[in-house]
Amino acid sequence: MKKLSRGMSLTDQAVELFREAITSGELVAGETYSANSLGERIGVSRTPAREALLQLARAGMIRIDKNKGATILATTLTDLVEVFQIRLMLEVPAAAKVARTVSEAGMSRILECFAHMQAAADEDDAEATLRADRDFHLQIMENAGNTKLVDVLENLRNLVLTRGVGTAPAARSCQDVVDDHLDIVEAISAHDGPAAAGAMRRHIVNTAELLIAQEAGDNGEFDADAVTEALRWPNDYS
Repeated sequence: MKKLSRGMSLTDQAVELFREAITSGELVAGETYSANSLGERIGVSRTPAREALLQLARAGMIRIDKNKGATILATTLTDLVEVFQIRLMLEVPAAAKVARTVSEAGMSRILECFAHMQAAADEDDAEATLRADRDFHLQIMENAGNTKLVDVLENLRNLVLTRGVGTAPAARSCQDVVDDHLDIVEAISAHDGPAAAGAMRRHIVNTAELLIAQEAGDNGEFDADAVTEALRWPNDYS
C-alpha cells in the first residue's frame, strides 16, 4: 500500500489510500482488517486510520464491526442497479441546470475533461478512459454548484469500482465510451437544458444496461426487461 505525502490532512490521505487499495483489490472483499494494522501499512496512528474507515463506511465501501475491525464489502448486482438509479435522480437534473447556467470557464473545464477522455481512447487505454469518464461526470456536478453532489457521485462510482468492472473493453470499445458522451457535451455547449437532461439519462441508462448485462450473465433476476423497468422510474413523473 502507498505511503502518505505532505499536504492533505492525515485522515483525508488515509481515506484516499484505503479507497485506492479497495478498488485495486489490494484490500480484499470479505476480509476484515483492524484500524491499527491498516494505519501501520500507510504510516499513520490508529486515530486518523479509524476516522478514514468511518468515512468509507458511510460511503458504503466497508462495514465496521465492533471489536472486530473493518470488513471490505463486495458490490452486488442489486448495488449496481441502485447506484444507477441514484445517478439518474442526481445527474439528469444537474445536467439540465449546468446547461442553463454554465460559465465560459466551467464549459472549458468540461471540454478539457472530454478531451482527456478522447486522448485516452486514442491510446486504447481502458483504465485511463474510465478515469477520464469519471472526471467528466464529476466536473459536470461541480458546475452544478453543489459540493455534496460531487461527493455523492464519487462515492457511487467508487462502489462500482470495488466490483472491479467497467464497460470498456468488455462490453464496448474505448471510443464507444467517448462517443456515448458526445450528445451531453453538445447539449451543454448549446445551453439546452432539456436536451442535456435527455442526453444524460440516455447515457446513464445505456451504461447501466451494458454493465449489468455483462455482470449478470444468466441471472434471470437481472435480465434486460427487469433492468429496463428498474431504471425507468427515477425520472418518470407520469
